[in-house]
Amino acid sequence: VVSRSRRRRRRRLPIGVAVICWVIVIALAIVALLRIVAWDVFEPFAVLNALTAFAYLPAWVVLVVAAVGRRAFLAGAALLVVLAQIAFLSPELSAAQPVPGWAAAAPSLRLLDANVYQGNPSMAGYADEIAAVRPQLVTMEEASPVDVARLARAGALADLPYLGEIKRYDPGAFFIASHYPLSGANVVYYSAGLPLIVQTTVELPSGPQPLWVVHTIAPLPVSFSEWKGELALIHRLLRSRGAGGLLVVGDFNSTWGNRGFRDILAAGLSDGA
Repeated sequence: VVSRSRRRRRRRLPIGVAVICWVIVIALAIVALLRIVAWDVFEPFAVLNALTAFAYLPAWVVLVVAAVGRRAFLAGAALLVVLAQIAFLSPELSAAQPVPGWAAAAPSLRLLDANVYQGNPSMAGYADEIAAVRPQLVTMEEASPVDVARLARAGALADLPYLGEIKRYDPGAFFIASHYPLSGANVVYYSAGLPLIVQTTVELPSGPQPLWVVHTIAPLPVSFSEWKGELALIHRLLRSRGAGGLLVVGDFNSTWGNRGFRDILAAGLSDGA
C-alpha cells in the first residue's frame, strides 16, 4: 500500500521541469522589472515591450503547470508575472469607448493607410483593397514611384486625383492620394536621414482637415536611438501644435507597450484602432 504522502510526492512537478519553469519565470520577471524601472531604455527589452501581449504568455503556462504540479512558490512567482502583464496591458484593453453622440453629425472620411514595403513585387493586393473599400484618402509609406505607377495602371487612383508624393526608392518614400484637394505640404525630418512626417491638409467640403502621415524607422535592425528620437520628436511637435482637430496616420513601428507611442497618445490623440 502506497502512503498518501508518497502519492503526493509523485504528483509533484519533476525537479528538472521545475528548474526550466523557474528560468522562464525569472527571465520574464527581469523583463517586467525593466519595463517598470527603465521603460524602453534598453534595445532588446524595448522590442519585448512592443510584444507585451505575447511576450509573457509562457508565464501563464508555467502558472498552470506549477499549480497542477504542486509547486507553490513557482506558481506564485508566475502569478506575479501574469499580474504584471495584465497591468501593462490594461490601459490599452480599457481604452475602447462608445462613439460620442456628436460624431453622428461630424464629417466622415474613409481612409486607407498601409506600409506597402519597399521590396513589394506587386501592388495588385492594394489595388484590389482600394477597389473594395473605395477610400476617399489613401496614405502609404515606402511606396516608391514604381508602386504608384502600378496603382495608376490598375485604375486604383481613378477617383483619387489629388496626389502628394515623396519620390524615393527606400523606406523614406511616402504617397498620398485624395478625393479632395490637398494643400500646404511640409516634410519633417528627424535628422538628415529619412523623412519622418508629411504634413498636409485635406480640403474637405466641411472645411480643412490637417493630416500628418508618419513613418518612424524600426528599432531593429536600423537604429534604436534614432527610433526613440523620432517618437520623441513627434511627441514634442504634437505638444507644440496641440492635437485638436489633427488626423495622424502611418507606421509608428511601435505599440502601446512602448513609452514613445504612449507619450504620443498622452499628447491628446485617441488611438483609432
